[in-house]
Amino acid sequence: MARKGLIQREKKRQKLEHKYHLIRHSLKNEIRKVTSLSDKWEIYRKLQSPPRNSAPTRLRRRCFATGRPRANYRDFGLSGHRLCEMVHTCLLPGATRSSW
Repeated sequence: MARKGLIQREKKRQKLEHKYHLIRHSLKNEIRKVTSLSDKWEIYRKLQSPPRNSAPTRLRRRCFATGRPRANYRDFGLSGHRLCEMVHTCLLPGATRSSW
């Protein structure tokens, strides 16, 4: 289980990203439309003004059950370890164990 502080930090980043999403999107659209270099630099400065944690690249996908940050499967929202356990106990319908 991940530390609760790390999970809370990630939730805070998600809220910030959601809050500043429209601002970032509109500024990026302005950059595409403007042709002069000096205007682009001004817009870049405005783009740097929101908090760093509001950037979408700062977000990290975590396991829904344990909060584990690595080996996550997007389809299930679970880490590989938890996914394997759930498949072995037949809690995921349609998922089968590999055998050869």
